[in-house]
Amino acid sequence: MTDLDLQIANTIRGLSMDAVQAANSGHPGMPLGMADVATVLWTRFLRYDPTDPAWPDRDRFVLSGGHGSMLLYSMLYLTGQALTLDDLKSFRQWGSKCAGHPEHGEAPGIETTTGPLGQGFANAVGMAVAEEWLRARFGEGLVNHWTYMTCGDGDLMEGVCAEAASFAGHQKLGRLICLWDDNKITIDGSTELSISEDVGARFAAYGWHVQSVDGHDRAAIAAAIAAARDVTDRPSMIACRTKIGFGSPNKEGKSSSHGAPLGVDEVRATKVRLGLNPDEHFAVPDAVVAGIRAKDNERQVLREAWEARVADSPKGAELRSFLSGKLDVDAVAFPVHAAGSSLATRKSSEAALQAAAAAIPNLIGGSADLSESNLTQIKGASAFQPDSRTGRNLAFGIREHAMAAICNGLVLHGGVRPYCATFLIFHDYMRPSVRLSALMHQPVVYVYTHDSVWVGEDGPTHQPIETLQAMRLIPNLRVIRPADGNEANEAWRLALAHDTGPTALAFTRQNLTTLDRAVYPPAASIAKGAYVLRDVANPAVVLIGTGSEVHVALEAAEKLAAEGIAARVVNMACCELFDEQDAAYKLAVLPRGVPRVSVEAGTTRGWERYVGLDGASVGIDRFGASAPGKTVVEKLGVNVPNVVATARRVIGSGVIG
Repeated sequence: MTDLDLQIANTIRGLSMDAVQAANSGHPGMPLGMADVATVLWTRFLRYDPTDPAWPDRDRFVLSGGHGSMLLYSMLYLTGQALTLDDLKSFRQWGSKCAGHPEHGEAPGIETTTGPLGQGFANAVGMAVAEEWLRARFGEGLVNHWTYMTCGDGDLMEGVCAEAASFAGHQKLGRLICLWDDNKITIDGSTELSISEDVGARFAAYGWHVQSVDGHDRAAIAAAIAAARDVTDRPSMIACRTKIGFGSPNKEGKSSSHGAPLGVDEVRATKVRLGLNPDEHFAVPDAVVAGIRAKDNERQVLREAWEARVADSPKGAELRSFLSGKLDVDAVAFPVHAAGSSLATRKSSEAALQAAAAAIPNLIGGSADLSESNLTQIKGASAFQPDSRTGRNLAFGIREHAMAAICNGLVLHGGVRPYCATFLIFHDYMRPSVRLSALMHQPVVYVYTHDSVWVGEDGPTHQPIETLQAMRLIPNLRVIRPADGNEANEAWRLALAHDTGPTALAFTRQNLTTLDRAVYPPAASIAKGAYVLRDVANPAVVLIGTGSEVHVALEAAEKLAAEGIAARVVNMACCELFDEQDAAYKLAVLPRGVPRVSVEAGTTRGWERYVGLDGASVGIDRFGASAPGKTVVEKLGVNVPNVVATARRVIGSGVIG
């Protein structure tokens, strides 16, 4: 190691202290402590090209402890990839590329959005899976890179991290290397307050290769990374014993350096101790920039050589197609379900998935140990395992949260389009990862089956009541609940064609009758979110149904017709898509002056947005019960008589909607 390495590490420390102090907000402790690790990794191992930060065969770097974002921002600036010094000076300010936690899409080089602890760790696992899958398909000449991440004590305490680490160990992801900031400090103080396990032994039990080093000994760090790279049959954990707030005379090794600025006086004292000029702010020696960027030409040559190999390879065009992220959804031959046939939408979803998988070779995914119930296995394909790297079925195990976070990593890596599945009720186990899919605009497809109290005998623990509406609250998440098999096809079509955000598909366990499209508008009408399914002249009431309750609304409309009451039925398959339509279309579907009644086997809260404050909703505002599904639905009032009675009531009250 050279004096330049020390200069680089201390420059990172100076930039991090100054940015946090200028913002009067942030986490200086981690960047101060991990600067030596970052210096070694970025200057000696990490493969990238600053002239093309999105180069597909670059090494991936994930800062899982996103609170230490100034470490990443400093490196991106020093390596010339994305950020300017002015960007660093605007740390945590409105519109800044340097947000409080790294956000994907704000600047090249930020591989993923890391905020909630453990998420980045699990994302990195997904990236490593994608690299293994693509390398097995295209060969090392076209796909040959590593996934590195840093994490902290907080990451390793989170359940999502444990789930992902277990999965990674089982999968023997040998190109995944984690550099643990082992500083034994969290916000509340020493980790001894809350954890006493041997973390290294835990990871060894997961099947990881584990080393421990002095996190400020740059030569030892380099040797450990080199050793980790030599172990190709296991992911690697390197415990880097560091001092949080390194260099701070009064806060080094203390929790007070974790989540608050050091203070003007302490910044000065720390700079003096590190040999930096205390009167300079955001100082970057020319020698540091020149030293880091000295090999940029070699980096560019590596990338250009890869480009040439792709151009010359018979598989190059397919790889480019995969990496584009665009899917040829028009090539999918979705099955056609005959009018009057009876099929659960989870079953029609299975048929749609098989058709999609046949036409889209980089569609991969799986279930949280529920593939037999979710019906999400790709038939004829093997499972992705250490001895079967081209397998398209991912056995996530009972790890819903890591499953979703791993899928985020898969799609962020590029080259594959992932889906994952579980029962709708277990969405809450994975909600933070789904939220991050939406925040990052990543097109993960979430398949949820057993979507209502029709689950029946499993009882209220397995019957989602509030879940659909809770999902609809997540910005940029489309929630689609189809009413029959042909709409399930269209739901999949929409999900696969949508490349700027995630889609949640909600499917039934119980059979639904396939609607006769000679009578009703085509199933493709759900592309606008909601459409008029059954129309009448001068409707007295509008019934709005979703999923299985569309059939309840249709039957109720027939009953009302027999009483001389004209009822329009609207299928609200996707509220988010309907909200995107122009005002004229919305009014054509939900006209003013006509009372409205919503029908959904879930909470009624939220439906006032569409029925009006004076409208009415038929739904379930309590937990379910253990009994046959049909009995539960009837007892809880999601039935034709209740819809008919509710429609009569809103008409009689003079509601104008």
